[in-house]
Amino acid sequence: MKLATRLQSLMLGGLLLAAGMPAWAVVDSPGGPAVREMNFQPPATPIAVEMDVLHHWMMGICFVIFLAVFGVMLYSMLKHRKSLGHKSASFHESTVVEIAWTIVPFVIIILMALPATKTVVAMKDTSNADITIKATGMQWKWGYDYLKGDGEGISFLSALSTPHEQVVDSTKVKNDNYLMEVDNPVVVPVNKKIRIITTANDVIHAWGVNRLGVKQDAIPGFVRDTWFRAEKVGVYRGHCYELCGKDHAFMPIVVNVVSDDDYKKWVDGKKKELAAKADDPNKVWTVDELKQRGEKVYAANCVACHQATGKGIPGSFPALDGSAVVNGPKAAQIAIVLNGKNAMPAWKPVLSDTDIAAAITYTRNNWSNKASENIVQPAEVLAARK
Repeated sequence: MKLATRLQSLMLGGLLLAAGMPAWAVVDSPGGPAVREMNFQPPATPIAVEMDVLHHWMMGICFVIFLAVFGVMLYSMLKHRKSLGHKSASFHESTVVEIAWTIVPFVIIILMALPATKTVVAMKDTSNADITIKATGMQWKWGYDYLKGDGEGISFLSALSTPHEQVVDSTKVKNDNYLMEVDNPVVVPVNKKIRIITTANDVIHAWGVNRLGVKQDAIPGFVRDTWFRAEKVGVYRGHCYELCGKDHAFMPIVVNVVSDDDYKKWVDGKKKELAAKADDPNKVWTVDELKQRGEKVYAANCVACHQATGKGIPGSFPALDGSAVVNGPKAAQIAIVLNGKNAMPAWKPVLSDTDIAAAITYTRNNWSNKASENIVQPAEVLAARK
């Protein structure tokens, strides 16, 4: 099978080269879809197993109905056609037929509804979770906050890590996990009940991972929840499953399921990392320091809408290059970045005071902008939050 797959990939590569198109070997995505996968991805949770069983059971029922209905139709057309001398029957009603077409569908519905209801009820039971994580959807990344259990207090953003040149340049060789890799994956321990609380800070998103058997809408102003208990250590990949804007295809989800010992090590390391990154909002920065940090913050959070050139997207996202807001009083720009405006989400719950101050300072000193108030200190952002 592997040899056949390899030969088929080589043949495809030859055809692409002959057509003047780039070619690369297509392989299985670790934790994601496999090459020529025709069925669901292998389940890794009890709920995902039940969903698989339900799928096959209901497909079996539908297949039996298909055979029965079209079998009777085909038999009737072949054996009772006019060319054989048959004449159409004329009758008013049939009590037997009416009873049959009432009872049979009812039985079919019961056979489908009972196991489905059992699974749906189990999917909604988020009680007694070992760890609770809030997943916040935003255009176009995920924010994670560990609310309860081991790791409580950990927060981070998770964004697409596929290099930008692979996305925009079709000649570039793609990674095995092209568009399905992130810089900061969710990490959870194996065999623990993980509750995922979903919400969003701009438009409707949806948090889902096929192999874990979870998919839950993330709606602004609402809190929804789901759960999973992974029984196998490994990497599991998913996506935002609601069309949420132009970069909807670029906000993947990656969950790393690890052993208890590895999870404790990750928690300790992550808390030390966050503590090291924590900034004193009263620290006074130079313009150059803020610009250098702001460039990274802008590239990670703003470039998708406002573009690297600061020109924005006409009709959707305004240009920052030459913007009256960027070149005007800094208090107005601070308020917009903190609280959002129109299609722009509120960055108050996502970015630190220092990151917001750095991003604003970067925009005020970049491109053709020459703002008179060209520097914003973290303390000013902190004051504007109150």
